[in-house]
Amino acid sequence: MNSTSLSPTARTRLNRGKNRAVTDRSALYEILDDGRICHLGVIVDGSPMVVPTGYGRSGDTLYLHGSTGARSLQAASQEVCVTVTHLDGIVLARSVFHHSVNYRSAVIYGTPRTVTGDEEKLAGLEAITERLAPGQWSVARQPTRKELAATAVLALSLEEASVKVRQGPPADDEEDYAMSVWAGVLPVRQTFGDPVPDPRLHPGTPVPAHVRAQVPE
Repeated sequence: MNSTSLSPTARTRLNRGKNRAVTDRSALYEILDDGRICHLGVIVDGSPMVVPTGYGRSGDTLYLHGSTGARSLQAASQEVCVTVTHLDGIVLARSVFHHSVNYRSAVIYGTPRTVTGDEEKLAGLEAITERLAPGQWSVARQPTRKELAATAVLALSLEEASVKVRQGPPADDEEDYAMSVWAGVLPVRQTFGDPVPDPRLHPGTPVPAHVRAQVPE
C-alpha cells in the first residue's frame, strides 16, 4: 500500500467526534506498535463474540494467532472487527457532564486469511512474539511441526481502518471556569515490574538483557 493516509469508508468514517479523527496512516502504526493486546470481534453461531488476543504487525498486515480449535478463529473466515485502545489519562472536569478520557484507538475491518505456508506462519508468530516480548523469538525454542500444525495464524489487511484520538485538558462550559473545582488530567501509564523467575529456573540463570531492557530504571 503506497498511500500514507487512511482511506475512509462508510464503516470507518466518524459520525461523532469528527475532530478526533486522525487520517495519517503512521498514527495507526504507532497505536498498534504501542499495544500488545487487541480485541477481535466475530460472529459465532449467530452471536457476537469479542476475544482479547495478542497480535503482531508486519507492514500493512496484522497477525493474530490461537489454537486451531478456537471458535473465534474458526469463525474469522468472515468479516471481523479488531480494536486496539490506549487509555492515556482520566480527564476531570468542573462538571460531571464534561468528564472524559484521553485515549488513542484504532478500529480495523476486514476478512482475514488463514496463513497456510510455514514461512509466513513462522514470520507471523515471530511478529506476535516480538510485539509481546521483544528479543524473545531468537532465544526461545522454535515451534515443532506438531505445535505449528496446532496453531492457527490469521493475516488481516490494514487497508480499512480508522484512528480516533482525544488528548488535552477538559472542555468545560465557559461559565463553569469560574468554579473553584479542581480540573485537569490524571495520566494513566502502563509499566513493567521486576521480572519474576520461574520456580523451575536453573539456579544462577540471569535475567537476559532484552528482558531487563523492558523494566524502567
